[in-house]
Amino acid sequence: MTFVQRGLTRRQFGAGLASLAIATATRAMSETALPTIDTHAHVFHRGLKLAPGRRYAPDYDAPLSLYLEQLDHNGISNGVLVQPSFLGTDNSYLVECLKQTSGRLRGIAVVDPAVSADELRALDHAGVVGIRLNLVGQPLPDLTSAEWKTLLAQVKAMGWQVEIQRNASDLAVLAPQLLDQGVAIVLDHYALPDPKLGVADPGFQSVLKLGTTRNVWVKISAPYRNGAAGESFAKEAYPLLRNAYGLDRLLWGSDWPHTQFEATQTYAKNRQFLDALIVDPSERAQVLASPRPLFRF
Repeated sequence: MTFVQRGLTRRQFGAGLASLAIATATRAMSETALPTIDTHAHVFHRGLKLAPGRRYAPDYDAPLSLYLEQLDHNGISNGVLVQPSFLGTDNSYLVECLKQTSGRLRGIAVVDPAVSADELRALDHAGVVGIRLNLVGQPLPDLTSAEWKTLLAQVKAMGWQVEIQRNASDLAVLAPQLLDQGVAIVLDHYALPDPKLGVADPGFQSVLKLGTTRNVWVKISAPYRNGAAGESFAKEAYPLLRNAYGLDRLLWGSDWPHTQFEATQTYAKNRQFLDALIVDPSERAQVLASPRPLFRF
């Protein structure tokens, strides 16, 4: 049957083809115009109250405005602000920054395990999507205690994540305890294996096995926090993590402003290292976009 027999004029038929072409092109553009998300950065200034017992305190400012400049200059659409350990559980500056950016950023807070449900709801409303356990140099918490079980149940109910910074050998013990509570887990900085052992660290090998749970994510961020040969380690670790977790469970983070490594690191350098780490543009785009559902973008 010709288009004339169908009651269509040549002009109508041509318009239909044009509309189909436009729709196809629009869909293709929407599929390729993926977000680019930096899942790990910190903002602060020297006027903020510092937490007692802190391991480190910066002697410079890393304000929100400067972080947003880094995103813009490096073609990053969205970012995640992680509460720095030296600010403790006072998340007020984090919340202030989230409210200024109209949804462009999300936050990961640090809370006391006895935090109230009202406080958690207020953080959630501000754009916080998880809590951080920065356990470097700290005693391991008893995640099976009543206090922690209550907090983790609230975290799960809100659809939040638990982000952990700790060496791989301890993560192999902590992660199953969190998985038993049903929460999503994010492991910082390649899971921090022993720098002397790298991918051969038994703890790192245990972390690889967690990929089958589909409820654990790993940040491929801050290779310099994995020893002097951190970039070489990262290039060994990435294919192992990709195979164990899949691209949708790997998260890139800049770690800006690279606290304690400011002399050797920049935002651009870390973004460029991602190109060297994941040479396939399509694969890299998937990793940059994969945080979207986890962080509610």
